[in-house]
Amino acid sequence: MRVSAKADYALRALVEIAVRSDGAAVSAEQLGKAQGIPHNFLQAILADLRRADIVVSQRGQAGGWRFARKPATVTVADVIRAVDGPLVSVYGLRPEAVEYDESTKVLQHVWIAARSSLRGVFEQVTIQDLADGTLPAAVSELTADEDAWQPH
Repeated sequence: MRVSAKADYALRALVEIAVRSDGAAVSAEQLGKAQGIPHNFLQAILADLRRADIVVSQRGQAGGWRFARKPATVTVADVIRAVDGPLVSVYGLRPEAVEYDESTKVLQHVWIAARSSLRGVFEQVTIQDLADGTLPAAVSELTADEDAWQPH
């Protein structure tokens, strides 16, 4: 799996909003400076997140961006889908839509299994978890395996 810069920046921006205890709107400029995200790129990301009803914008002197719903209800999967589309795609198609001949049909099962595995992590971890610096136990256990940290 390849995590895009767009997904990484989106998650970092959302965590930055979530860690602010006052719940006030945060300007894109503040988010960009705090997380080292290029302004124009961040504006496009925030627009994607707004279309997905993850954030809302507020105009005016106290304007900026805030959550449209509680950070505890927004998962990593929600964010990735908002900015990049499906978690797994095969040349632009969802795995269930890809057609193979009989000899390679099993590949579709590999892509479906990969998507299921990603969902097992990405749909459990919320923005609030990230803001709190914690992970669900099942996800945390996956990082305890020394082999998980090794490149292959």
